[in-house]
Amino acid sequence: MRTLKPTSKRPLQRPPARGFTLVEVLVAMMMMALLATISWQGLDSILRARDGSKEALDRTQRLATVIVQWEQDLQSLHETGAVPALQFDGRTVRMTRRTEGGVALVAWSLRSGRWQRWVGPTTTRLADLQEAWIASQGLLGNEPGHLTLAEGASEWHIYFHRGGAWTNAQSTGDTAAPPLAPVGPSGPGVRGAVAREALPTAVRLVMTLQAGTLTRDIALGPSGG
Repeated sequence: MRTLKPTSKRPLQRPPARGFTLVEVLVAMMMMALLATISWQGLDSILRARDGSKEALDRTQRLATVIVQWEQDLQSLHETGAVPALQFDGRTVRMTRRTEGGVALVAWSLRSGRWQRWVGPTTTRLADLQEAWIASQGLLGNEPGHLTLAEGASEWHIYFHRGGAWTNAQSTGDTAAPPLAPVGPSGPGVRGAVAREALPTAVRLVMTLQAGTLTRDIALGPSGG
């Protein structure tokens, strides 16, 4: 009788593990570097766009604040009879405006691309106001009271609305009777010796900035008289 010998069980052998070749590793590294570069460029573009938008928004907000100040100065014009209440000489707009406690001379000017505003001291005396007017004609832009409100302006034009039409602010306007002119709430009333030029009904500002041309019309109303 033939006997069967038990068969021996051999363990299963796994194929040897195969690693990456040097070429495959280099290719993978190059692809990762390329993806990282593309990602960084995209992120950099997003950051630049965000910073540019923020700077543009900041400029717009600052300019809006400046225009509000310009409007407040014009709508607070006050005739004194001692000096013109509103005048533009091609470079500087001078105006006398009501302030708390009296009247102050305000000068807006454009110098070397900088739009500046200067405010003289508040006074209740006509002589002091005349001195401030004379001093404003020699301003250099670095005196105390000067404030740079906007930069990057190349030119500006001022127009007055007279007789239903816009005219050059430096052209001669209509004359009006000399006013009774209290400088401040408690100041003396003195009538000017000569006729004055009538205030326009509105003022137009046209300024060339880096971002474009700014045009703003401000109605003076009856408060200027």
